[in-house]
Amino acid sequence: MKIALAGNPNSGKTTLFNALTGQTAHVGNWAGVTVDKKEGLLKKTFNKINADITVVDLPGAYSMSPFSSEEAITRDFVKNEKPDVILNIVDATNLSRSLFFTTQLLELNIPVVLVLNKSDLTKSKKTIIDTQALSKILGCPVVETTSTNSFKNGLDNVVSTAVELSGKHQTAPFDNENIDLSNAKLVEASDIKRFEFVKTTVAKVEHRQLKNNTQTTQDTVDRVIANKWLGLPIFALIMWCVFSISQTHLGPILADVLVGWIDAFYGWVDGLLGSDISPVLSALLLDGIIGGVGAVVGFLPLIMVLFFLLALLEDCGYMARVAVIMDRFFKHLGLSGKSIIPMIIGTGCAIPGIMATRTIKNERQRRTTAMLTPFIPCGAKLPVIALFAGVFFNDAAWVGTSMYFMGIAIITFGALVVMRITGEKNSRSFFIMELPEYRFPSIKRAVVSTLSRAKAFVIKAGTIILLCNAVVQVMQTFNWQFEVVAEGATGTSILASVASPFALVLVPLGFGVWQLAAAAITGFIAKENVVGTLAVVYGITNFIDTEELALISGGSDVASIMGLSSVAALSYLIFNLFTPPCFAALGAMNAEMEDKKWLWGGVAFQFGMGYVAAFLTYQIGTLITTGALGQGFIYGLVVTLILVGTLLYFMYKGDRKAEQKLNLYTA
Repeated sequence: MKIALAGNPNSGKTTLFNALTGQTAHVGNWAGVTVDKKEGLLKKTFNKINADITVVDLPGAYSMSPFSSEEAITRDFVKNEKPDVILNIVDATNLSRSLFFTTQLLELNIPVVLVLNKSDLTKSKKTIIDTQALSKILGCPVVETTSTNSFKNGLDNVVSTAVELSGKHQTAPFDNENIDLSNAKLVEASDIKRFEFVKTTVAKVEHRQLKNNTQTTQDTVDRVIANKWLGLPIFALIMWCVFSISQTHLGPILADVLVGWIDAFYGWVDGLLGSDISPVLSALLLDGIIGGVGAVVGFLPLIMVLFFLLALLEDCGYMARVAVIMDRFFKHLGLSGKSIIPMIIGTGCAIPGIMATRTIKNERQRRTTAMLTPFIPCGAKLPVIALFAGVFFNDAAWVGTSMYFMGIAIITFGALVVMRITGEKNSRSFFIMELPEYRFPSIKRAVVSTLSRAKAFVIKAGTIILLCNAVVQVMQTFNWQFEVVAEGATGTSILASVASPFALVLVPLGFGVWQLAAAAITGFIAKENVVGTLAVVYGITNFIDTEELALISGGSDVASIMGLSSVAALSYLIFNLFTPPCFAALGAMNAEMEDKKWLWGGVAFQFGMGYVAAFLTYQIGTLITTGALGQGFIYGLVVTLILVGTLLYFMYKGDRKAEQKLNLYTA
């Protein structure tokens, strides 16, 4: 038996799906977060007939006539795969909007159970819905539920009603099944008929104490939170608080505990190996695997605290307001507020963020968003931010916050450039989004979301990062004759010879040494590798407790060991954050752009932005702090001018293209 969950965006489908199946599909507060169907077996708690019952979570849709790709997925699944029962999830707080889709579902000759979700919110507002009258009018069962509480929400009643209804025939309130969809006038007349029917039905069954035209407390809060002048500063303050808690206060305390366990494990393994084991094997196991992977895993508590706080912001409804705030800026860049959604998702991982761009209908906007989304620091980049903020800037919260806003600044610049290059500088976009009601965030959902991301982080640390660090250790241990490199002569190793040519290119950026170049190169495999490789090449296993490291290394701290000034460290951080993402994210870009010219143009732009931003940071910062320009200024300036000149050339061509379009339109 197959049960499909269908309804408007933000009606609670995915939350209900999680309650019914026990899975943890992503729950968001915006349209289009579910970009594909999700399936799961019904939990035994609700399965009273002991049969295989599959529950399918479909993307949010307003109509069976699709406007977006996610609505097309829902239409195609319902029409082609013919589920046994449709659970139509309806937001009880917004009945008039939801029932239009319901009338269409009732005409498909598939049994429908109308699930009035969020019924707790209607009761808190003293809104009464006559479910019996609604059921009689629609000709289908109506069940009230609250999907956020799986023990007191009547899910048993939902499932049992669906099982009983399977295979039975329902009569639609009116029949438009045979309407000629190619006749626009008939379709329009049908839609008008639906709206009139919905309006009449709601008037009969819904009794509100609070009228729609009355300003609520939520409206008052939104006037401040989403204000066109105050919205962005408030967002900046909230993000600063998030980073302050995760990177400066609570995160490091938890990280110290984890690092202590890792150090203890390192010492235990070292004791087991003894002195008779080969030094090469010992270095590979201790420094390459345990030390390298441990250096990355040591930042896990900081990342978990950050993800937990972001999950709370998302669940309470604030992140949807961020999209509205950003739409005011993005519409002037040829994008819409929908473009911020993939970027918000990208704070966890760039790959699903890039994949989420498929909900953007406009092709240029979709490709532009896919290209720019990796500029938002993702979870893989957080260990790099935490490392440099802790080592060079005393765990200052402004470091992480500024990196996010620098990402937004680069995205703004990039969107303007793309709009000019494509010759669409006069284009405008529209944006429609439902703002969910503010609510107290679920600690349980935030914990589950955090643990799932932590699991993915640990799996990557135990696979890709472990393998990469092992390879780096071997390359650092041997030369090209496969002889063990003498202590203190690592510059003759395979790793040094491979990374040194790249280091020359990085001299104008302030970090032209092979060790830092090697870490940057491995970062393209997975950004966490930057930390792991630095741990291997410098022999550092503890980036968290820098005071303990100074005692062990005879007074030398990490900054001294790496030989970087604070300005050069900031430049190195910027280079790693704003050059192209990992290879997997590039693969996602290729899939969503569906155009090699766009892909390679995007990669070139990402390289150029990362290089120029790091160059300007190092040279201007060095000039301010020392009164002189940094090394390689002339060489870096030439590269920068070439990159800027190339960009201006393509923008000029785009302007000419736009003029030709305008002249053609005028003619």
